[in-house]
Amino acid sequence: MAEKMEYLKDMPIAVLGGGAVGKTCAADIKLAGREVRLYDMMPFAEQTLANLDKTGILLDGVQRNLYCFERSGRAYPNVVSSDMGRVVKGAGLIVVAAPAFAHEPFFRELIPCLEDGQAIHIFTDNYGTLLLRRMMREMGCKKKVIVGGWSSAPYGTRLESVGRFVLPHVGVKYRAITLRGAALPMADTGAFMESSRYLPCVDAVTRGNSPEAGNTVLDIGFANINPVIHVPATILGVSTMENWGVIFGGYDRDSYSMYSHGLCPSICEVQYRFFEEEKALARAIGVGVPEYSYESFFSRRSVLTQEYMGLDKDGKDNVVFPLDKPSEEGNTGPNSIHHRYLTEDVPVGCKIYHDLGAQYGVSTPTIDSMIVLAGAMHKKDFFAESKYNLGYLGIGNMPKDSLLAYLNEGIYKG
Repeated sequence: MAEKMEYLKDMPIAVLGGGAVGKTCAADIKLAGREVRLYDMMPFAEQTLANLDKTGILLDGVQRNLYCFERSGRAYPNVVSSDMGRVVKGAGLIVVAAPAFAHEPFFRELIPCLEDGQAIHIFTDNYGTLLLRRMMREMGCKKKVIVGGWSSAPYGTRLESVGRFVLPHVGVKYRAITLRGAALPMADTGAFMESSRYLPCVDAVTRGNSPEAGNTVLDIGFANINPVIHVPATILGVSTMENWGVIFGGYDRDSYSMYSHGLCPSICEVQYRFFEEEKALARAIGVGVPEYSYESFFSRRSVLTQEYMGLDKDGKDNVVFPLDKPSEEGNTGPNSIHHRYLTEDVPVGCKIYHDLGAQYGVSTPTIDSMIVLAGAMHKKDFFAESKYNLGYLGIGNMPKDSLLAYLNEGIYKG
């Protein structure tokens, strides 16, 4: 397998997305000595890619992780462009680092540019693998490419901003030392995981506790910890969030942290129940799901800490941030209900869990309650209005055996 993917080691790498994760990946890859090309779509590129030829991207930050892996500096991507063809042509690895709602327009531009032998890595997958394969079928693309996704981004990272001005500076709070990934079809997962060895933005993973192969890309959807952590903590902690810097005076509103100020034992209990429903879905469908102990949810970083600090020899968290003590470990945010912790994680992550439950006969009352409450806050019916449903992903009305044949072997019977 190593020989099979070794051709990627000297090929350019394309990074699609000019936000925090995209810029961090691009800078990290360039600082590792590889040729990197950074893309964003117009009209966003006018702001996200502005002046990067002059400024480069400054990467720094605490970069917390068990093995103290660190890479910092100012990086100048080899190509910065809103021309997808220019960025993708001749690239070996393609990193998709964009929010879920940007996947469809990105993929529409990407698909005509694909070349045989390319390996696509989606951070965070958010069912992007399913969407990309569906769009490739519909657009008549038969290129032999590897399409895979990851449960999370390789970093907790933020762009520095002053007022509304966003600087070309990314601060990495932590680096993952393990991530869960899989390809569609699952038969390509070995090659997908091997290709990650040639992708420097996951060096902390491949040199750390290593990537972990999930059992199909639905497993990767269940391994995405954003919905289970973000949604209950944001919805049930909304009072503290909206009163921060108002009733709770003396604070900058932007200093609010869901982790540091919102979590409490009752919310953590809901997070645990939420994940138990995900596990029931995975069992009913017949795919994998990560395992977390009950105790791991009751920490100011919840189960996220395992991603960058790992477990001890007894399978317990190496680091726990007790709920009865203050902590500055967590990232700031959200500071409104219009943050991606709700606007993405509810209509994408939670909604797909609900739809899988409806299609395969699994009740998801805790998850459904989060969708209802988020909808009430946004004055929307996310059940009816979210475009994310199983039909959108190309798996609507599939009997379980047909779904598993598609996920595992790529045999599609629409």
